[in-house]
Amino acid sequence: MLHIAQTALSLGCIYSLVALALFLSYRVLDIADLTTDGCFVLGMAVSVSTAAAGYPLMGLVLAVLAGACAGFVTAFLQTRLGVPSIIAGIITNTGLYTINLMAMGWSSNVSLIKQETIFTRFRALGIGGSWYAIILTALIALVCMVIMRQFLRTRLGLSIRATGDNKDMVSASSINPKFMITVGLTFANCFTALSGAIAGQLQKSADINAGTGIVVIGLATLIIGETVLNGRRSIGRNILACLVGNIIYRFIYAVVLQTRIIPIEGLKLMTAVIVAAAIAAPSIRESIAVRGRARRELKQDA
Repeated sequence: MLHIAQTALSLGCIYSLVALALFLSYRVLDIADLTTDGCFVLGMAVSVSTAAAGYPLMGLVLAVLAGACAGFVTAFLQTRLGVPSIIAGIITNTGLYTINLMAMGWSSNVSLIKQETIFTRFRALGIGGSWYAIILTALIALVCMVIMRQFLRTRLGLSIRATGDNKDMVSASSINPKFMITVGLTFANCFTALSGAIAGQLQKSADINAGTGIVVIGLATLIIGETVLNGRRSIGRNILACLVGNIIYRFIYAVVLQTRIIPIEGLKLMTAVIVAAAIAAPSIRESIAVRGRARRELKQDA
């Protein structure tokens, strides 16, 4: 049980950065950014390849920069070339497959066995004992959440939020929506790539297919967190929902995986059910509330 909790907490902290990125792109900017899958693998590929060369910390920095470039390409296609947002993400995601292979030396996977990572270096400090991975990932997640919260409170952040609410209004207010979308998508993909970079060094490997379905799972965990925290009432609560939803999802996944309640062959189906339930939960809850109000009104009329 302790191992399940440790796994859920560490992975929940890591993948909360993907939900944080989707919160910025999907919730704030109202853009369905499908760059996420490829950008996650991009961050993983760059980080693991750099760590294999002996520079694990530099791997995180380069991964973030690579993620920023991916986000900029998607934004450029959308804002300058007039490509619809969904198609722009698909185009970038498709191109990233080759870029990711290039980053991994034209191999479908790269291993870090017997190589140093940020986790081995942190463990060498003697902090946290067997909980060292959770402590490190929690610190990184906390810093990223604070950065996101403070960024959205700046003048630039408020302009990005206004762009997501009403592009026409911000255009009339001398704010360039194209620039705001570019900054927002670039910033969001930095978090996605960082998540992939940390995951790669924790697992000591990078795989070309590691990002499959990340965007759907990230969105689902965001909705799970929002549902548990009772709605989207504030920026702080939304950001916290990214972490809470991921921990819940990873805990369920870890329990099922460890107890073998469902065969390993059925894990994908289980994931699909959890994702569908999470996305449908707000609508179901609203429908139940509407029916409850209707029943109460009928009783009062009677």
